[in-house]
Amino acid sequence: MQYEALVEEINNFVNQSQLNSVEELGIDQIFDPPLVGVASADDPLFDRLKDPLAVSENYILPGEWLNRARSVIAYFLPFSEQIRRANRGKGFPAKEWLYGRIEGQQFNEALASHIAEMFNQEKKGSAVVPAADSRFKVSEGFISNWSERHTAYIAGLGTFSLSRSLITALGCAGRYGSVITGFNYEPTERAYTEIYQYCNFCGECQARCPAGAIKAAGSEKKAGMEKHKCRDYLQSKIKPRFAPRYGCGKCQTAVACEFKIP
Repeated sequence: MQYEALVEEINNFVNQSQLNSVEELGIDQIFDPPLVGVASADDPLFDRLKDPLAVSENYILPGEWLNRARSVIAYFLPFSEQIRRANRGKGFPAKEWLYGRIEGQQFNEALASHIAEMFNQEKKGSAVVPAADSRFKVSEGFISNWSERHTAYIAGLGTFSLSRSLITALGCAGRYGSVITGFNYEPTERAYTEIYQYCNFCGECQARCPAGAIKAAGSEKKAGMEKHKCRDYLQSKIKPRFAPRYGCGKCQTAVACEFKIP
């Protein structure tokens, strides 16, 4: 399957799947068409993710998820204007955002499975979705053995921000997914050299964070999300009020990088 055909098939799924909508809220589309990138499974940046300062020493490499892995498909699903606009206010997250976070993730998982199935139907077609694999683990500290954002970074989709979101050409408000395949694609361009190249450290996300979880702006050495504060806010304030849905997204909306590179 050629790269162009792969992107077309992904876009068709996004545009046609009923899972990419919330009828009861009048949301026609949770996500707009995605950005799609490709990384080589042998890219040396994957090895660097085993550093605990990057992801985790328990990080699983593409070739460990899939024997004879050749390429890693990464995509960014940007939330629609309707969902982003609803969450630009202060206070608790908008209902539209919460549905986008939970129902949207269900769609995201369906899309990843659809992509993997396309590869598995081809003669060379082995593929695996790490986030859906039984080996995928997330610790209580929100540290996992596979990272969608770091994969997207390696595939050329964007760079990190003060809040540790990934800023793409379509902004940071959205969800990520990835599929490892035995197909060999030419990697997409990585048009940056620095981890925080697209972030201007304006501090808008810090001011928006209701948990006070984003460290002071000013330089990349001070950048970062204090995950325990974010987690505690979701557990104590959001889940009891909005269960079974949860989420926040205030640091991704009403900020300079919401839907573009600032």
